[in-house]
Amino acid sequence: MGLMRRLEGKVAVVAGAGGIGTATAERLAAEGCAVMLGDLDGASAVTAAAAIETTGSPCAGMAYDAADDDAVAGLVAAAVDRFGRLDFMHANAANMRAIREDGDAMTLSLDTFDATVAVNMRGTLSCARHALPHLVANRGAFVVTSSSAAHMGEPERVAYAMTKAAVNALVRHIASRWGKEGVRANAIAPGMVLTAQIKQSMPQEFQDRVLAAHRHWRLGESEDIAAMVAMLFSPDGEWINGQVIAVDGGASLRP
Repeated sequence: MGLMRRLEGKVAVVAGAGGIGTATAERLAAEGCAVMLGDLDGASAVTAAAAIETTGSPCAGMAYDAADDDAVAGLVAAAVDRFGRLDFMHANAANMRAIREDGDAMTLSLDTFDATVAVNMRGTLSCARHALPHLVANRGAFVVTSSSAAHMGEPERVAYAMTKAAVNALVRHIASRWGKEGVRANAIAPGMVLTAQIKQSMPQEFQDRVLAAHRHWRLGESEDIAAMVAMLFSPDGEWINGQVIAVDGGASLRP
């Protein structure tokens, strides 16, 4: 059975084409949505978009830098120029290079902290600022990829966790400020998602250990997150606003 085309005639920007971003673009396109896919690696965004277009769904890709407000504005403008409108924004970019150097509050370098904030927090705010005029006009939706790191407490990755807590606050702000005007804003907190990059870099033995300690019978796939994004963008998600939704197979069990 094919997917319902719940998003026919709508337009989305997916900002960040890494594993989850490309899977989201594929899912949105399958449900009838035109997609502008942006990434710091412009070639990968263009390649992913071209593959989606072969299925008959309108999709375009381009380079953009989440840390550059003008580049984010350009990504939104390109979507509107190409497809005529904008209904949805999925802010999915994160600085995964900086996370390798993200330590504790005593040892973290301020350069690493600033680099993390520039993409994860300020870049997400830029996505919201430039998309919101269109989302208000079209009663659209904003979704950000957050993380359980925002609430779980870890002995490291302090900058990453702080920025994810900040974007959770951002979606609550957007829901509170523009909810009456038809705008919905939510965050998704993924669990262990086996993107292509993680599958390649994480030894199978470690994957097996993580799964053994998990409540679910499998680890996550990018498509699990994409399905939630599509639902939140669709009429089925109309009554969901200002929430941080764990899509983690039961790993967090938060109330």
